[in-house]
Amino acid sequence: MLALHNLVPAGKKKKRIGRGGSRGGTSGRGSKGQKARSGSHNVRAGFEGGQMPLYRRLPKRGFNNKFFAQETVTISLEFLDTKFVENQEITKALLESRGFIKKNMRVKVLGGYTPTKKLIVEADAFSKSAREAIEASSGQVRIA
Repeated sequence: MLALHNLVPAGKKKKRIGRGGSRGGTSGRGSKGQKARSGSHNVRAGFEGGQMPLYRRLPKRGFNNKFFAQETVTISLEFLDTKFVENQEITKALLESRGFIKKNMRVKVLGGYTPTKKLIVEADAFSKSAREAIEASSGQVRIA
């Protein structure tokens, strides 16, 4: 039966450093410095003890377009021909609602295929072969 007098600890007790005892005056913390003080040795990554850190010593160079670049997704004519019916207006909103593209993506239609249906496609860009193939099958090309 479980009682207070026969409980056993769940795991090993955490060692508490810096409380005096059998390790001398410094209690295993070395001598002096930030890590020897109580409660002040959790420093952020890249902290160099007050010295000017490396990421600030080096010059910033160049331009990164990561925050401004628009992601462009390419869609083939064959994909459009198989997924949509004839005379259906294929817009970015329709592609987004069906889950083919994410919101605010640029869409470029690529050729290399002759469509079997009359397609009405609205996209941000078309390759030359895609434009010619859609118009050859009496479809329409619109730039969004």
